[in-house]
Amino acid sequence: MTFEEMKTLLLDQISQQQLVAATISQPRMKSNEIKRIKLKPIMLKEAYHIQIEYQYERILKHENVLLADFPPKLDLFFTDFRQAHIDFKEEKVHVQLSKKNKVLWKSDKAATPKQVNLSHNRKKNYLLDESTPYPFLIRLGVQSEEGKVKKQKYDKFKQINRFIEFIDDALAYLPKNRQVRILDFGSGKSYLTFALYHYLKIEKGLDIRVTGLDLKKEVIEECSRIAQDLGYEQLEFLVGDINDYNDESNVDMVVTLHACDVATDMALSRAVKWGASVILSVPCCQHELNRQLDTPALDVMLQHGLVRERFAALATDSIRAEILSLVGYEAQLLEFIDMENTPKNILIRAYYTGKKPTAQQRAKYDAFVTLLNAKPFLANELTAYL
Repeated sequence: MTFEEMKTLLLDQISQQQLVAATISQPRMKSNEIKRIKLKPIMLKEAYHIQIEYQYERILKHENVLLADFPPKLDLFFTDFRQAHIDFKEEKVHVQLSKKNKVLWKSDKAATPKQVNLSHNRKKNYLLDESTPYPFLIRLGVQSEEGKVKKQKYDKFKQINRFIEFIDDALAYLPKNRQVRILDFGSGKSYLTFALYHYLKIEKGLDIRVTGLDLKKEVIEECSRIAQDLGYEQLEFLVGDINDYNDESNVDMVVTLHACDVATDMALSRAVKWGASVILSVPCCQHELNRQLDTPALDVMLQHGLVRERFAALATDSIRAEILSLVGYEAQLLEFIDMENTPKNILIRAYYTGKKPTAQQRAKYDAFVTLLNAKPFLANELTAYL
């Protein structure tokens, strides 16, 4: 089979709306910023589209393309990538290309035709099923006594499930042969702390010990009562400040949600110094960089207070993620559902890999902070690691 014959066969199936899903991978060039591409069919405004998901090292981007406009896209994909796994309704195809585009084609016929859901808003398959009663959700008022999610708490239920997805993704980075130590700074009412404990302890059966830390004494007392009522013996809540908590030498996971301004940096710094394998942080109220910004070339944008505030917040989180990358973490900025519908819905997710930064990566970071006249609190805290 020639390269052109392969593309013709694939396009014939796709044009007949036989596509179920596809993954295109193995970039031909290591420098390729896109690491993987996923395809799936969807209906938009009563028109058949192919949704293209571009997977970069740290972010995802989506593009919806009409079927008639898709062939040139496929040409570009096979210019840049050498492998494809494609599920059609009645056939599964694996394609492998050599450097000179010699085609290895494997095909398996499906025993029964696969069904395709073309809805753009597909029903979400939550890790916590909305029809199942969970004692912690009932006790926290998210579910009724019968286990039905309360209408006014449905957004909270979605937030909890989104958070648990992050926890589930992190399982591979947690130790398997000993107790897992987890700290939650600024735990507040602790919906997510209880969810974390339930998922890891009850659902996954891990040996864990979790501490929630917050400054509000009355909130901590209420959370402690709930943990006791639920029989969560390895979950404790303490009154305390992030900067004054010195009771640990090693921690496996650090969670910090909506810690204000440099309190987030304090928590990230502690996590790095403890050697945490997993960091999950939703920052809040980034004022530090806003005060430091001195970049005349950006004055057209930064002269507007609202824009300046949002730019400072985005730049701050980008700097935080890059610092974590420079000290051995794989760091990503991801969207997180926020219950107050504010822009503060970015989550920093970092896994420790020990990977050393390149000179080019360090140079890009230095150029960026110099451009903004930034003096990051986190960088100062981690000077010895940078």
